[in-house]
Amino acid sequence: MRDSPLAIEAQGLVKSFGDVRAVDGVDLAVAGGSVYGVLGPNGAGKTTTIRMLATLIRPDSGSARVLGHDVVEEADAVRRLVSLTGQLASVDEDLTGRENLVLLGRLLGYSRAQAKARAGDLLEAFGLADAAGRLVKTYSGGMRRRLDIAASIVVTPELMFLDEPTTGLDPRSRNQVWRIIRALVAQGTTVLLTTQYLDEADQLADRIAVIDHGQVIAEGTSAQLKASVGSAALHVRLHDPARRGEAEGLLAQALNAPVYPDSDPATICVRTSDTGRAVGAFAELSRAGIEVADFSLGQPSLDEVFLALTGRTAEERAEEEGEEVAA
Repeated sequence: MRDSPLAIEAQGLVKSFGDVRAVDGVDLAVAGGSVYGVLGPNGAGKTTTIRMLATLIRPDSGSARVLGHDVVEEADAVRRLVSLTGQLASVDEDLTGRENLVLLGRLLGYSRAQAKARAGDLLEAFGLADAAGRLVKTYSGGMRRRLDIAASIVVTPELMFLDEPTTGLDPRSRNQVWRIIRALVAQGTTVLLTTQYLDEADQLADRIAVIDHGQVIAEGTSAQLKASVGSAALHVRLHDPARRGEAEGLLAQALNAPVYPDSDPATICVRTSDTGRAVGAFAELSRAGIEVADFSLGQPSLDEVFLALTGRTAEERAEEEGEEVAA
């Protein structure tokens, strides 16, 4: 990431909906030409923050400037310079992929020939040329997401807001979207990316803000956030996932440290820097007949950072928010 002026400056942003304070004093400083990750579970305030920065809703208090323009006083100027790709596809399902892009090009001031040429270039670049003549309703989720991002850059924006762009996508489609994001940044676009996937933030973001209950609870590079935990992490992968509960109990006792499961049902994680105790813990597993497929002792993951900061994993926090909404 090169040194650049700030693309986004926000101080004390607050937004409430009735009695719920969705955003509670958020400060952000996003360098131009970078990917800035806003990490947190559902309900943390990520989307509301983006909607304020993109001028879709007004903050109750606080201030923000996007590409040098005040989001309230100069909203039109901000809108001319940014694009927003939300969690739901914004393209028309009853048009083909090409028709969607040509229509947007015409609305944005291109001539018919220019709009067709731009649509063709984008369809080729996003791997959609073969499906250009098909109705969007026949596209897979990954194809729709790629078309949605293509639609957002018919006119290449200086700043792009991507709100959970890979939610619900399979690993192959996620990797395709990641490549697209990297290519946009390489061409000079600044990207503010919200996500609840910790590996996504780890892979893409130059800096990360962790949001919980509408507040930024930590900010820095991925390495800085991991270093803030203050201890290494032991990851143990079992041959038999069915024995994970038993293995968790043995590791917790042997290491005298909190143990919690990874998203992989066969993997267990524990924060510890004591290699001697780790060796002893493996001996306990062996005596119990629990086979270890793989293990590593090194820097903690972002999930472990989130656990240290909030007292729960991102996955557990997301489940809790879902239960609150359902209630």
